[in-house]
Amino acid sequence: MSFEPFRTLTSKTLVLPAENIDTDQIIAARFLTTTSRDGLGKAAFYDWRFDENGAPKNSSPFSGYDPAAQKILVAGANFGCGSSREHAPWALYDLGFRAVVSSDIADIFTSNALKNGLLPVEVDEQTHRTLLDAPGEEVSVDLEGQTLRFGGDRQAAFKVEPFARRCLLDGVDPLGHLLNQVDAIEAYESARP
Repeated sequence: MSFEPFRTLTSKTLVLPAENIDTDQIIAARFLTTTSRDGLGKAAFYDWRFDENGAPKNSSPFSGYDPAAQKILVAGANFGCGSSREHAPWALYDLGFRAVVSSDIADIFTSNALKNGLLPVEVDEQTHRTLLDAPGEEVSVDLEGQTLRFGGDRQAAFKVEPFARRCLLDGVDPLGHLLNQVDAIEAYESARP
């Protein structure tokens, strides 16, 4: 699979300060009836965004959300915990997010996100608290430099596993990366009878 290459993203944030946001809150099990990524954004945080009749909740943190201007989600600690559903990063990506920032992001969610074009960014507690306290802050995420810039001149470093970083920079998942190496693989194989 391919997606838009990730280099630098500058965007306003949407803040969800709640801790322990699990994958069932990101996309409820009742929406897991497809293996396609298309259209899952409408189910992302559905119970947070809509009432039992499907009408938008005015009290929702997503009220007024602008996917064109808010591509960075700042979430409370332990984001993405729970089940290992790959639909969660699919839904967030389809909703318009390209990065999730927290002080702690669940390992399985991180792995699934990295394979699907969504950058999980773990930052130190002080940076995290500053971002949680500043909804709508303009933040710049530089994947090449592994640096997050915010608040004018402030910055924080983050780390991304090197292979996953390379795939995001190239806009491919791991299989796409291998497929991009077909010529080199065939040349290596043909040189070894």
